[in-house]
Amino acid sequence: MASQHRSTTTREATAESTPSETALETARRQLDRVAAQLDVDDAVIERLSHPRAVHEVTVPLERDDGSVEVFTGYRAQHDSVRGPYKGGLRYHPDVTRDECVGLSMWMTWKCAVMDLPFGGAKGGIVVDPKSLSDGEKERLTRRFAQEIRDVIGPNADIPAPDMGTDPQTMAWLMDAYSMQEGETIPGVVTGKPPVIGGSYGREEAPGRSVAIVTRESCNYYDYPLAETTVAVQGFGSVGANAARLLEEWGATIVAVSDVNGGVYDPDGIDVSAIPSHDEEPEAVTRFATELDEGDDVSRISNDDLLELDVDVLVPAAVGNVITADNADAIAADIVVEGANGPTTFAADTILEERGVHVIPDILANAGGVTVSYFEWLQDINRRQWSLERVNEELEAEMKTAWNALKNHVERRDVTWRDAAYAVALDRIGDSHEMRGLWP
Repeated sequence: MASQHRSTTTREATAESTPSETALETARRQLDRVAAQLDVDDAVIERLSHPRAVHEVTVPLERDDGSVEVFTGYRAQHDSVRGPYKGGLRYHPDVTRDECVGLSMWMTWKCAVMDLPFGGAKGGIVVDPKSLSDGEKERLTRRFAQEIRDVIGPNADIPAPDMGTDPQTMAWLMDAYSMQEGETIPGVVTGKPPVIGGSYGREEAPGRSVAIVTRESCNYYDYPLAETTVAVQGFGSVGANAARLLEEWGATIVAVSDVNGGVYDPDGIDVSAIPSHDEEPEAVTRFATELDEGDDVSRISNDDLLELDVDVLVPAAVGNVITADNADAIAADIVVEGANGPTTFAADTILEERGVHVIPDILANAGGVTVSYFEWLQDINRRQWSLERVNEELEAEMKTAWNALKNHVERRDVTWRDAAYAVALDRIGDSHEMRGLWP
């Protein structure tokens, strides 16, 4: 039985929080909250509160001008009881050790929610990728691959793209690893270009899963898509692909944004006419600048977008955008988390009290890791799937996961986030108890 006197009482799941709480703080609060509701051994919960390992490396880079700069890189490995570690690599100036640990915990839950044979990992380099030339980014990636080569591998830890990285980054990493191993090993990373073992549909998968979960949520709460309004914060790969699919399925996308702000039209925006951030950086800003503002069409800030009176809000940009400071102003009935950790613990409590339905990131954007699993299988078998098969398999996996959470929500009368964590922890806890603890 879950104890009421665990050693982690300093992390008790209260509503005390700040907008700046780290991903690790949020992940531990969420774990403690759900652990108190479940019959999971205390020792298992204590183990899951900590990463298995965090690898910190220095990555020297010769810049194009001949100077040398040294960057810090991390790879946090949280739990591998169900299979190899799995998680993204991000290049961003705000990458920290605690962020990587917190995100690796979320990856563990995400893989368990989807019932994939993976554990959780996350990593990255503290660098602004916009400050790097293509050559510098390649050299940085190849050196980073060498620094972490001993702790990654197709049966050990499998990186994937994240913020600031892309299929080309994964191609460089796979090549650097393979050259050192003396053979081509495509399964060491996922999210590669299809021409070297990547899967069709991988880049679009997180956005596709957000759209699928939004559709299922609307069906569950009786919101016909043809009558549903949606606001999407962030028009990168996740937000753009989700918005385009939802528009294709009949929803009205009334607002989208990028890092500089967004555009709002209550009659709907033709999102297919706006390039994603990956296709054309800051295209939403250009679109907003070119439009003729009127009584209904207007340019808005990212903060204002979050507070629009819409049926569905999709925060798909960065973490910690819905906080205790603005949770009372969220006017959407359903929030579908496209980004990782967009809602702080305190904000989650407020939204729950207000009756706003929050569909958690560990379900909503799990299409990425799910298609990464498909890619891993394709690499192992050296047999590539068609895009049609990938999308069909993803649809089936997302519906299965959705139904498992729905049944838990209805049976236990809990939030969607609590249901997701409960399903994940049940699976992880059973695995830990079955395998035991190495003496």
